[in-house]
Amino acid sequence: MTNKPRTMLGAVALASALAMGTLATTAQAGTLEINIAFKGASQRAVWTQVVDEFKQAHPGTDVKVAFIDEEAYKVQLPAWLTTAPPDIVNWHDGERMAYYAKRGLFEDLTSDWAKNGWDKTYASTKEASSYEGKQYAAPTVYYSWGMFYRKDIFQKVGIASEPKTWNDFLDDCKKLKAAGIAPIAVAGRDAWTLAGWFDYLDLRLNGNAFHQKLMAGDVAYTDPRVKKVYTTWKQLLDAGYFIPNSLSYDLDSAQPFLFQGKAAMMLMGTFITGGFSPTVKSEMGYFQFPIIDSNVPTAEDGPVETLNIPAKAKNKADARAFLAFTETPKVGAQLAVGLGSLSANSQSAEPDDPISKIGFQILSNTKGGIAQFYDRDMTKEMADEGMKGMQQFVSDPTQLDSILAHLEQVRQRIYKK
Repeated sequence: MTNKPRTMLGAVALASALAMGTLATTAQAGTLEINIAFKGASQRAVWTQVVDEFKQAHPGTDVKVAFIDEEAYKVQLPAWLTTAPPDIVNWHDGERMAYYAKRGLFEDLTSDWAKNGWDKTYASTKEASSYEGKQYAAPTVYYSWGMFYRKDIFQKVGIASEPKTWNDFLDDCKKLKAAGIAPIAVAGRDAWTLAGWFDYLDLRLNGNAFHQKLMAGDVAYTDPRVKKVYTTWKQLLDAGYFIPNSLSYDLDSAQPFLFQGKAAMMLMGTFITGGFSPTVKSEMGYFQFPIIDSNVPTAEDGPVETLNIPAKAKNKADARAFLAFTETPKVGAQLAVGLGSLSANSQSAEPDDPISKIGFQILSNTKGGIAQFYDRDMTKEMADEGMKGMQQFVSDPTQLDSILAHLEQVRQRIYKK
């Protein structure tokens, strides 16, 4: 992020001081210290607004907020948590949360979940906020993943409705290809976009419980259920349903296939809608990834942002009060707009944007759990190897067995299992 404002430099300085513990003796009783990672002015503005509203509701509490650029924040967080942490940090659910919970660095919030009714309002994100049956995170926002598509192109080739099942989806791909339109755009140069395909095929074929065991390193990559994910994916590759040379396009260069009508669909997160022109937006639809096996509980990718209380925080009472204030339908909707996401609170008002509204409905009604996305649900080293393997697979699907054998060797080395 370039041209940081002067206040940003002050925030980084404050964060550094916190990391060194120099502010540990100056914090007053009744002072609530919050460190917030942010990207862009709108994100900083909405957090400032929420903090101001909290201060009005709790006039006896002195609140000090440090805003830190997201990339710098990731580097500094481990030092804060192990030395002199603030009272609240924001972070991510899934493996990223579990990493610190496992090491005793995040406060157990299980009693807060029960006391504040979060078991109900955040039911869809409870699993992602848990480690060994206890909750260590308070969800704020998330975003949906699904299939973007051109409504005008569907109509042009005679597709009457959005596909609900895998067979419907394959039939639609066949019609599109016969009409000379690439059914699916994919940005394989950005390996994480392929990880979205792996996630959804695994979630639809094997369910979220299996998916999380795989993400945790508890399942062999040579397991038949893992291979089935790739052989199902291979059906699409063999049929030529993806744009040609997909590995040569990143997300920015793949999206024009959709914008120009050269491709009909793309699996992606709702965060891309900000880049749609008014003309494109009016023609764009969005649907839930098709059901492959109706016996498998339907799960979704919905990366969740969170608030957490460090285990070594000094003012846990006010920190818990801030979490209770923030984890409400009203504040959830407020944060969602400012952060360009969806409220994780199922009781929040639905967003106005049509695609965001569909994403909100998909996630808030999910019964099979919400995954955090491939590289947020597992250790970085394994995720990097896995995504590299996906690129190799897309390049040459006949190498599947050797790719999986290699990933299994990596799994055993990393997880010692």
